[in-house]
Amino acid sequence: MTTDRNRPTLRAAAACAIALLAAPLAHADIVDIDWGANNSFERSLSVAPTKFAEVCGPLKAGDAVQWRFDASQALDFNIHFHEGKAVHYPARADQTRELTGTLAVAVSQDYCWMWTNKSPVAATLNIRLQKP
Repeated sequence: MTTDRNRPTLRAAAACAIALLAAPLAHADIVDIDWGANNSFERSLSVAPTKFAEVCGPLKAGDAVQWRFDASQALDFNIHFHEGKAVHYPARADQTRELTGTLAVAVSQDYCWMWTNKSPVAATLNIRLQKP
């Protein structure tokens, strides 16, 4: 999915994130965001020990996304997007089990919500994204 010929596809951006952020990790659960009829996205995922999960989708400048998650284990969390080789992080938190926020989109881009499980135990992750 590309909206601009010079921007990487969603899958290419995810592959870049894997290479940059998780070189020692062998597997990622990457899910494309499907906003549905009511402009919301909800998902429950299992994040394996030492692995990560990511949900990604295109957003336009001026969009806003209210987001929240809770997890059974503390996870590292970030929201990021790519511009060329640069990775930008509108939000980050280390070792948290739940968090809520609003992403105000300044740049039209593919955005990813990402959780990394550094523990030796699988984590259950519940995600909700909502466009107002």
